Amino acid sequence: MANVNFTGAVDRDLLRLAKIIAAKSDTSINTLFNAELRYLVDTFEAAETSSNQNYRTLLDFSLGRVDDLAAMKLLGIDSDEDFFLLMAQARLPMPRLSQASMQRMVDDLNALMS
Repeated sequence: MANVNFTGAVDRDLLRLAKIIAAKSDTSINTLFNAELRYLVDTFEAAETSSNQNYRTLLDFSLGRVDDLAAMKLLGIDSDEDFFLLMAQARLPMPRLSQASMQRMVDDLNALMS
C-alpha cells in the first residue's frame, strides 16, 4: 500500500492535544490519524454494503448536516439516551455549535436569570 502526503488544516489546540496523546501512546500523530480514518472508512463502507443508512445518518449529525431531532426521526428512535449511545458506539464526535449559537444560548440563559 503506497502512502501519499497531503496537506490539511487542524485546530492548533487539537493538534497540541493529539501530540500529547501520541507521546503518551508511544506512537505518532500520523499513526493515530490513519487508524481513525481507517475506522471511519471501514465502518462507512460496511454500512453501505449492508444498505444500512444508520451510520450515514449519525455521520451527518456529527458533521452538523442534520439536527438531533431529524437524525432521531430517520433512525426511528425517540430516546435521547438511545441516540447518544448510538453516537458513542459509532465512535463519532458530537457536533459543535457555532459561536453565534453558543452566544444566543448564553444570552437566553442570562435573560431567564434576570
